[in-house]
Amino acid sequence: MRRGLILILLVVSAGAAAEQPERYGFGRTPTAQEIRRWDIDIMPDGKQLPPGGGNAQRGGIIYAEKCLSCHGEEGRGGPNDQLAGAYDPAVNFAADMKAARTIGSYWPYATTLYDYINRAMPFNAPGSLSADEVYSLTAYLLSLNGIIDPDVEMNARSLPGVVMPARQRFYWSDETGR
Repeated sequence: MRRGLILILLVVSAGAAAEQPERYGFGRTPTAQEIRRWDIDIMPDGKQLPPGGGNAQRGGIIYAEKCLSCHGEEGRGGPNDQLAGAYDPAVNFAADMKAARTIGSYWPYATTLYDYINRAMPFNAPGSLSADEVYSLTAYLLSLNGIIDPDVEMNARSLPGVVMPARQRFYWSDETGR
């Protein structure tokens, strides 16, 4: 009985698969330009960072215009995530679910901070910031967290060299088996 049921299911599913059209009549292959426009991820090594640069002073102005309403004064409060807060090696985030996961206490790579801001912020207009604005906001947030000096220029050369306090909490793998 059981073998018969399995055989019937296999025959029915094979027939259903054969009836499926190869295309459903919508969609198309994206152009090379469209792919480039979406190929914006920045990995921890920072090799894909774009040209441009910025500093904390300019970042503070942009933050006041585009981030303050969600993240509060100097990233310390607001309706959305707290962004500024010191690293404390004694905090066990797995055990203390209420511990604030800030850029200073929990973010592993400065380059992926750039990536996140670039792709997802501001919340109401993700992807709308220029490379210079993203570098400036990144510099401002790193400065608020005491990770860089406020007058340090962040760019494709300097950003990968920033050592985040919480880096040792994470392991990065580029999945190449190296």
